[in-house]
Amino acid sequence: MRHPKIKHKVKLTYPEMKKSNIKPLLFTLLTFIDVSPGASNVFNVVSFGANPDGVTDSTAAFLKAWQAACGSASSATMMAPTGTFVVKAITFGGPCKSELKFQVAGTVVAPADYREFRNSGYWILFKKVSKFSLVGGTFDARANGFWACRKSGQNCPPGVRSISFSSANDVIISGVKSMNSQITHMTLNGCSNVAVRNVKLVAPKNSPNTDGLDVQLSTGVTFTGSTVQTGDDCVAIGPGTRNFLISKLACGPGHGVSIGSLAKELNEDGVENVTLSSSVFTGTQNGVRIKSWARPSTGFVKNVFFQDLIMKNVQNPIIIDQNYCPSHKGCPTEHSGVKISQVTYKNIQGTSATKQAMKLVCSKSNPCTDITLQDIKLTYKKGTPATSYCFNALGTSLGVSQPTSCLNQ
Repeated sequence: MRHPKIKHKVKLTYPEMKKSNIKPLLFTLLTFIDVSPGASNVFNVVSFGANPDGVTDSTAAFLKAWQAACGSASSATMMAPTGTFVVKAITFGGPCKSELKFQVAGTVVAPADYREFRNSGYWILFKKVSKFSLVGGTFDARANGFWACRKSGQNCPPGVRSISFSSANDVIISGVKSMNSQITHMTLNGCSNVAVRNVKLVAPKNSPNTDGLDVQLSTGVTFTGSTVQTGDDCVAIGPGTRNFLISKLACGPGHGVSIGSLAKELNEDGVENVTLSSSVFTGTQNGVRIKSWARPSTGFVKNVFFQDLIMKNVQNPIIIDQNYCPSHKGCPTEHSGVKISQVTYKNIQGTSATKQAMKLVCSKSNPCTDITLQDIKLTYKKGTPATSYCFNALGTSLGVSQPTSCLNQ
């Protein structure tokens, strides 16, 4: 069906992130104001045959609506109204002709049988999109059957990531809720200038490998005002991540915020200019962690800033682990080649679920350098003093240090 073209204006703003007070973290993030459906070309998935009954397969209809919206000569909105839509593995491919918004008012659910995904690796994939926004909606991967398969030790498929962006630029993801992902809720791979804000990523705390947000080979990403309650890392930061700002994150349950695991490969891009601030960790396995395999690597971590964080009964509030090597297999030298430098921990306070609240175990062959601890106030049960442990970690302690700093000067 044809849709009337109505003239409208889209206002572009370019907020610039200021320098951190430790090291420069400066990049420009393109954002754009949402346009109301009445002010642009609207492509309603129901008009293309989607059925919001929670039973009928609407995959083909979603794809047809996308193709029409993506091909629009002027800014367009693809709309999924209220109701429940069943969608199988789908790729929304770009680039599109104009700015595009995907507005979801209802719920999108995965097939009831997890085996329908086979080995696809993804559920909903946005590929090579630009000037795109995903706004609202609930995405439920209904992974209980998949988790049960994994826990039983059966021969299961590898699992799918719920919402993935690959080679995407100038993207906003806002007001989205992802539930019960098979593995990772949301991934950014090879992306630039992406704002993820006010999202909720939820899975049971005992769900296996259900990361919240995974980012790698991406630059200019912000993750703000969001809640992650899941079974693995709230945020996992992989190789090639640069200029990543996380703020106002509520994390827990889960495994905390992790840079790594790194050194999976010998030749690996580094991680730099990462800032995490104004966030709360509740009952997590870790708070802020940097982790690398104990094997050779060209990778590095530098210019990382963790500040203004609250830990509530967190098992490992501050941790660097460069000796990661499960079963001591695949680590011929037992030394990590990843070089860690210029990492600052500032104004981190709260309670540790273990007596050792801070553990900085760096590579045997590459010490961590320029580590700064400033105003750390972490206690064990009922205010009992916590302890710290360092290995090959060099740096400076400023202000209050609870537990006592173990850094070598």
